[in-house]
Amino acid sequence: MHAAAGEDNLWARFRQRVRADSGVTAIEYALIAALIAVIIIGSVTTVGAELKEAYEYVANCVKNLSCS
Repeated sequence: MHAAAGEDNLWARFRQRVRADSGVTAIEYALIAALIAVIIIGSVTTVGAELKEAYEYVANCVKNLSCS
């Protein structure tokens, strides 16, 4: 039993897409996204620590009613 010409064409297009380099592109995008995530996490951690120090300074000023 032979498949219809349209089915052969569909199967050929499917195989062509599977062999394409789109998988490589997806991996590259995933690596870029991971790198961006690492940079964001590092930045937020650093800024978070600095903000904590600033809030503690303000809290001590309010608590003691004076800043030094």
